[in-house]
Order: sequence, then C-alpha cells, then structure tokens
Amino acid sequence: MTQTQDATRSRTFSWSDPSINAAQIGRRSGLDLIRAMVAGELAAPPVMRLIDMASMTAEEGRVVVELKPQEFHYNPLGTVHGGVISTLLDTAAACAVHSTLPAGIGYTTLDLNVKFLRPVTVDSGMLRCEGTVLQQGRRTALAEARLTDGRDRLVAHATSSCLLLPLEPPAA
Repeated sequence: MTQTQDATRSRTFSWSDPSINAAQIGRRSGLDLIRAMVAGELAAPPVMRLIDMASMTAEEGRVVVELKPQEFHYNPLGTVHGGVISTLLDTAAACAVHSTLPAGIGYTTLDLNVKFLRPVTVDSGMLRCEGTVLQQGRRTALAEARLTDGRDRLVAHATSSCLLLPLEPPAA
C-alpha cells in the first residue's frame, strides 16, 4: 500500500489584536472582562488560541478552564509538557483573582508553585482546571488551581500569589 498522506504534522492558528482587550483594562471589573471574553464579546487572549483551550467559565473568585490534550502539547517523553500544564494552572488561579477585582485594579502573578502528580497524555481525556481565591487582601491575593483529568483524577495542583495594583485606564 502506498502512503498517500504526508507524515509531517502541522498546525495553524490565528488570534485577534490583544491591544483591543488591553484597552479595557482599568475600565471594567475583572469579572466583567472575563465574562465578555467567555461570551465572545471580546476575543480570547492569544495564549488561549496558542494552546487551544477548549472553554472557560467564571464567577466571582472561581474560574474553570478546559483543554483537550493533543500531540502538539507533548514533550520529548510523549506526555503533555509541564509548561502547558503550568499555563492552565496559572490561568485558572490568576483569572480567579482577576474575577474579584473592581475596575481600576489589576494584578500580576508573583509566584506559581506547581506540583505534577501524574502524567497527562491524549488518553487522559478532557482536562479541567479549577482556580479559586483562598485569601485576598488590599495588596496581595492567594489562589489555588486543581487540574483533573477525564476520570476526575487530580493530575496537578498549584498555588499562586498575586500582587494587586492600581491601574490607569489607557488614554482614549
């Protein structure tokens, strides 16, 4: 039998101009921004397209992101790269913090402490990462994220500290 398909795998993706969303920073609450992205009123951030996140839901203090593991997420060992897993954990934890912030207040991640508990492959099923705010003060917030596989097994866990800071809306 003759091979008719090229064995080379490829992937193409597109994204929207991130400055459009950035123009909303400081003008809308964090939860409003996230919900606008979920509803498609604002484009998803480019990183979501890059790693092909499947979905996101948000409520105050809690965000869930999902991702279906694919070959292009793999490291040389044939499992999903820890950077992809860390990106999911960071996204869920940081967005949970973002969901609690009023307009005019932003954040940045100070640290992310990740524990990888089991390997993830395409056979792991849909990954679900839930981020929740554990404690929030005037200057910092502490959040955690739990990543489970399609069989609801914990595959990774993270804690994240975020610095809260006042933002100036971009000039019109």
